[in-house]
Amino acid sequence: MEIEFIAAAAALQPKTAVAQVVFEGETPSGPFAQALAASRFTGAKGQTLDLIAPAGIDAARVVLVGAGKRDGFDLLGAEHVAANAYAALKSSGLEALRLELPTADAATAAHAALGLRLAAYRFDKYRTKEPADKKPSIVRAQIVATEPEAALAAFPPLAALADAVSFTRDLVSEPANVLYPAEFARRVKELESLGLEVEVLGEPEMAKLGMGSLLGVGQGSVRESQLVVIRWNGATDKQAAPVAFVGKGVCFDTGGISIKPAEGMEDMKWDMGGAGAVAGLMHVLAARKAKANVVGVLGLVENMPDANAQRPGDVVTSMSGQTIEVINTDAEGRLVLADAIWYTQDRFKPKFIVDLATLTGAIITALGNDYAGLFSNNDELAANLLDASAKEGEPLWRLPLPEQYNKQIDSMIADMKNTGSRAGSSITAALFIQKFVNNLPWAHLDIASTAWKKPSTVPTIPEGATGFGVRLLNRLVEEKYEA
Repeated sequence: MEIEFIAAAAALQPKTAVAQVVFEGETPSGPFAQALAASRFTGAKGQTLDLIAPAGIDAARVVLVGAGKRDGFDLLGAEHVAANAYAALKSSGLEALRLELPTADAATAAHAALGLRLAAYRFDKYRTKEPADKKPSIVRAQIVATEPEAALAAFPPLAALADAVSFTRDLVSEPANVLYPAEFARRVKELESLGLEVEVLGEPEMAKLGMGSLLGVGQGSVRESQLVVIRWNGATDKQAAPVAFVGKGVCFDTGGISIKPAEGMEDMKWDMGGAGAVAGLMHVLAARKAKANVVGVLGLVENMPDANAQRPGDVVTSMSGQTIEVINTDAEGRLVLADAIWYTQDRFKPKFIVDLATLTGAIITALGNDYAGLFSNNDELAANLLDASAKEGEPLWRLPLPEQYNKQIDSMIADMKNTGSRAGSSITAALFIQKFVNNLPWAHLDIASTAWKKPSTVPTIPEGATGFGVRLLNRLVEEKYEA
């Protein structure tokens, strides 16, 4: 979408709809008064009212957009009203949207532009026969700002963020016959054009490192497993210890020999959402030239039920030397993370590790579809993540790591087993991962509940891939770990 910041006095262009943002309880008078009196529009969050342009307003169409109470309006609120305005007008047949905000300082206007970019995302590359009247018509937006030049100057980091979220959404939306481990790695390799360093390890290299846990997951697939290492050295001291992010990238998860039910299995193309989020994070850090040293590691596999697939009851040896009895081959993400996390801390000695994974269906049962689960061995890191999540509108909820639950994953024949009972299964999954963290500050984000929205209740997130994690981790790095 083409976005322009303009002054309030700028002339209205042809085929332009005007969206006017209204605070709750402060509905405008004048030409709108009669229409408002005959409606239930109050300015509450999410409300829109489509009007015929009154006399004296030279617009093709007018929509009022509710912003809620004035004292609760913030930058996220600006994003949401812009997204709601776009939703109300995207199929109008008009080409341009002019957004008039009740407060239009540079930051507010720039975040409204971010909201428009995120709301306008659409994964339509495989639609070949879609009628023209089904496609969004709005392709340009003008945002009224008190200081258009200042708004334009504030927008580039947010535009970079929108690009990165779109990159992640594209990855997560792709079907698994297109986006398999090697193709995922190839797309990440292309990010070297932004200044990232990208290294790809194949199965021979991982076998040499002793990554039996990760390799066991992918041994039933004809697609080779990959480990992708992404580095951004933006700190003044290039030798300073980095911060590290590790993503689960199961490009398709059938469950393996412990095969999943057929209904809904097509959704398992997004079981690489954690790796997608880490790739998107590295994208935005490089694009905005973050002043931090950051490492992203992606464990990319396919979990397939081939004759060579891992069996329930198999024992694998992880890179750490710890042995794992595989009770359920559908508890595979933690096996990928075990080796990816060990490799990351062993090679890079980071300040902390945050892993992201669409790990358990149980987190959806526990938290619903709007919160991701947060587990951590470090209160400071957990607090920083919670702060970033609140500011970016990507909610986290911290859950415990009780030592006594480790008994559920004790094995009779190995150091541990990969799954316990159904009770507290998101917790025991996190406890399993923790066994591969050597007293390093660590957090695990279980994003199975938030990586994909169907339907979506957030105006900046169209139905489908969300890109969850990119925003909050970018904020975490920016506020807490940049020099």
